[in-house]
Amino acid sequence: QVQLVESGGGLVQPGGSLRLSCAASGFTLDYFAYGWFRQAPGKEREAVSCISSSDESIFYADSVKARFTISRDNAKNTVYLQMDSLKPEDTAVYYCAAVPHACHNGNGWYTRPSEFDYWGQGTQVTVSS
Repeated sequence: QVQLVESGGGLVQPGGSLRLSCAASGFTLDYFAYGWFRQAPGKEREAVSCISSSDESIFYADSVKARFTISRDNAKNTVYLQMDSLKPEDTAVYYCAAVPHACHNGNGWYTRPSEFDYWGQGTQVTVSS
């Protein structure tokens, strides 16, 4: 059974850091690309970052570039999202998602939730003083 489990969320002050983890089970990590999405109250779920397996290409939303870093450890079946210089507007539930092979096709990056096949349950990140 395919399962993604996020952890690492919490309350942090502006300017602080958190590292989210997404543990995968039921399949081999290196077959899939992994994305992080977030959803704030009253807003649509938005793509944050994605890391491919086929070519190791990486996507970042403009709002998180130079602050967030995505990585994967195939030996541990885990994907990470290192979040630095956090801002109040980063507050949201963060979700891990998986899609075979890559975060992109010939038409561009996968940024819509419907383009991903598997989802975790989410972890809350709150940035507040």
